[in-house]
Amino acid sequence: MKKELSHEQISENPVYYAAFGFGAGFAKKAPGTVGTIMGIPIYLLTSAGGFPVFVVLTVLFSLLGIYLCGETAKALGVHDHPGIVWDEIVGFMVTMLLVPFSWSAVFVGFVLFRFFDIIKPWPISYVDKHIDGGLGIMLDDLLAGLFSALILSWIVSSGWL
Repeated sequence: MKKELSHEQISENPVYYAAFGFGAGFAKKAPGTVGTIMGIPIYLLTSAGGFPVFVVLTVLFSLLGIYLCGETAKALGVHDHPGIVWDEIVGFMVTMLLVPFSWSAVFVGFVLFRFFDIIKPWPISYVDKHIDGGLGIMLDDLLAGLFSALILSWIVSSGWL
């Protein structure tokens, strides 16, 4: 059953606030896009430690996201509330895993990730509809990130960026 939590209640609970992308999920329009934008500085910070650190943090953020998103969805009584954007943040991190940093790669990665996250081709659509809880919330965005990462890597290795 859907429960209304105020912005204040979400902001005061560190689990809910993180799941809401530290406030990005409060956006009135396109919270998933705003959450993905929030993923850019998080990507920049986490990748600054080098590739091994970035990979470890991406895995840890993915696992943490299962808990954060699951608990927040349970509290809100909605499987994948639009305000829950931790999954978009981590999905963008996955998008950027296979390429070196460049602003053009960030831009194209952003566009690719939003495309796959919104369109949800199979198997992303299957996961989105059939896997519940925090795992389901995270997994469809991790798959969107993987699809995006593979295409972005191909674009970069082809010399187009």
